[in-house]
Amino acid sequence: MSERQLVRGTMILTASIFISKMLGLIYIFPFQAIVGLEGLALYTYGYVPYTVLLSLATIGIPLAVSKFVAKYNALGDYRTGQRLFQSGLVVMGITGFAAFLVLFFLAPFVATSILDTDDLQGNSVNDAVFTIRMVSVALLIVPVMSIVRGYFQGHQSMGPTAVSQVVEQIVRIIFILLLTYLIINVWNGELGTAIGFATFGAFVGGLGGMAVLVVYFLKRRDRFQAKIEKSTADHQIPLTKMYKELLRYSIPISLVGLSIPLYQMVDLFTFNTALSAVYDADVVDRYFGAFAQAAHKLILIPVSVATAMSLAILPSVTSAFINNEKDRLQRQITQTYQIILFLSVPAAVGLSVLAYPAYGALFGLGDLAIGGEILRNYAPVAVLFAIFAVTSSLLQGINRQKYAVIALASGLVLKLSTNVLFIGWFEANGAIYATGLGYLTAVAVNVWAIGRFAEYDYRSLLKRVLLIAMFAFVMGLVVFAVNRLMQLIVPLETQGAAFLMLPVAIIAGIAVYGLLGIKSGLAGQILGHRFRFLKKRDRASEEA
Repeated sequence: MSERQLVRGTMILTASIFISKMLGLIYIFPFQAIVGLEGLALYTYGYVPYTVLLSLATIGIPLAVSKFVAKYNALGDYRTGQRLFQSGLVVMGITGFAAFLVLFFLAPFVATSILDTDDLQGNSVNDAVFTIRMVSVALLIVPVMSIVRGYFQGHQSMGPTAVSQVVEQIVRIIFILLLTYLIINVWNGELGTAIGFATFGAFVGGLGGMAVLVVYFLKRRDRFQAKIEKSTADHQIPLTKMYKELLRYSIPISLVGLSIPLYQMVDLFTFNTALSAVYDADVVDRYFGAFAQAAHKLILIPVSVATAMSLAILPSVTSAFINNEKDRLQRQITQTYQIILFLSVPAAVGLSVLAYPAYGALFGLGDLAIGGEILRNYAPVAVLFAIFAVTSSLLQGINRQKYAVIALASGLVLKLSTNVLFIGWFEANGAIYATGLGYLTAVAVNVWAIGRFAEYDYRSLLKRVLLIAMFAFVMGLVVFAVNRLMQLIVPLETQGAAFLMLPVAIIAGIAVYGLLGIKSGLAGQILGHRFRFLKKRDRASEEA
């Protein structure tokens, strides 16, 4: 495959991931309008255990399959990749079925661990059991679908994965919004029934994504077979040896990818119990819905954008490490840190300052006091999410991924040991502080490991980090002032008023931060390789 085709394929896949994530964010707004924060909480009770079981069922094998298929295809051995794919379908089918059985039959235990069986307010245990069992069905198809995607990617064909991801998300969202609206607003059904069918959307979306992959596979089956028949080598690797190597590569990736769901699992089993000492069950559900779904979706915006831009550098990090190009490795690590901080810090500051109008504009004013407070405190944690994701990938690039697993375990232990205590001290915000402390610990371990094993000198980064923090602080002050001024003119009393003031404050913040970054030359130094006009402006400032 030519370099041009490879770049095109990578861009297609990146675009599909971005579209899928944005769709996954946007649908939450009408969904919350239909089911409220209690409905979002119930949805989370089912979806978090499902996410964990899905990751355990696949354990990163689909990603590893794409790597191995590509490797042996490059060696002219198409038979080995085909054998791995065929056996992988069986393995994923078995592990998916096993995960389905575990989640389906453990649903009562999970539900009673989350909710108080004696409290008649808020979501019921029966509703939670129904929701968990409905989403568990998706485990029968999603693991199999993921390995088919991995096989296509191994053949350097990104289109099938990209199209299936978008179709899966669109089908899932249409099913969720249509069924919940009909059940609640047309058929006058129960909230628990609506949310159960909403989580069943994961299975329906999976069917849509799988249908796309089957069509692509049938169209290309003869092409795959022709390549197999023309194989110039056949390594005859035993499946046991093959899977041993696969697991050695995939398990650390899978565990690190589970970081956010695992933190959410801790909250799932401790949040309600700890907060019920202060509030009634219905209020606890609303706090959990705001924390685990509404605010959480918003803070992932800067995380996804910044991480996507910085991850593009990682192949160069791996190449520099393997070739022992120490100077190049130092530059690449510096650039990765700079990009992630330059984008995520101001986004988190702005989201925290604009928490109330942002939440009001997107989710309405019904639960603004709860949602605005949660978002204001949760937004800064987005920076830690982004840094952990990127530093874990850097450790993978220098072959030290086990330290990312150690970091994850350290942070999780701290989260688990402090969550109930902090909720007792700070109420709902305590869960945010425990998450922040856990991620701060994990980031510290990763940063230390990069410094030691990549011999990275952090002093070269210090000046620019200070500049980013200073510019973000100035931007925050301006956004705060604009927001206050707008609220004097248009009080935050309707969703329309929130929609009106939010873009004005955002534009002011972007303008101030962008101007400071460009005038100081910082933006050109960090992003000039991506945006030529910044590089030119930076060069001009240096000549002056």
